[in-house]
Amino acid sequence: MNNTANAAATENEFQTKLPQITALFWLMKISATTLGETGGDWLSMTMNVGYLRSTLIFFSIFVLALCVQLISTAHRPFLYWTVIVATSTAGTTLSDYMDRTLQLGYTNGAAILVTILMTVLAAWKYFIGSLDVNNIRSRSAEIFCWITILFSNTLGTAAGDFLADDSGLGFFGSWLLVTVALLFLLTLHYFTKISKVFLFWMAFILTRPFGATFGDVLTKSPEKGGLDYGRGYASLILLSILVLSIFISLRKNHDAVLKSKKKAAF
Repeated sequence: MNNTANAAATENEFQTKLPQITALFWLMKISATTLGETGGDWLSMTMNVGYLRSTLIFFSIFVLALCVQLISTAHRPFLYWTVIVATSTAGTTLSDYMDRTLQLGYTNGAAILVTILMTVLAAWKYFIGSLDVNNIRSRSAEIFCWITILFSNTLGTAAGDFLADDSGLGFFGSWLLVTVALLFLLTLHYFTKISKVFLFWMAFILTRPFGATFGDVLTKSPEKGGLDYGRGYASLILLSILVLSIFISLRKNHDAVLKSKKKAAF
């Protein structure tokens, strides 16, 4: 009896560490991944820190934040989204290091990252049995999830750069293409019986090139199809949107708890 209760408590712990997948979640995901693009580029290029040193800095932040996330026993929105932003910034600079410093190119870099991501997903499926983020019930599954997020965000940068630079679509055209693809996935989610887990990960991966191309639209010069906000100002705007969204989610959760307590009282 005690073993059953302990197992149930452990599963509940992992479930309560995850955010609800709502429209607000996707807004925060897009804000965080776009911030990863502008923030990563700001440190590596605007501040001239370089791709490798920036990757080491952001990856260190990711590891530190992830360790705190793993030992946490409840969902802490600011902590959770700090890890997401860290995966995105580290992914941005790592992808740029592979594509530009190592001169692999966007196509080869993306191919390597696709292979790594598919391998991680296959291992997750083999060892855990489910890729459903709503069904994470162990530390191993949680770690697999975060590794997947890290490489999906790294791949998204390479894919976004490929679309913007090598496809001929430009920054704005690439952003529109990814936007249409995301809207198509949304349609499939509501009007088909395609696996919701598959559609979730497709959307999760695509929000990263959305962020990469949208970040370029915000920061590049008008001659290149951008709005020329600059990486620093664009990062501040995106950070403000993300923080505001987190506070809104906290408020909604607080209201939901109050309603639940009132119902229980009656």
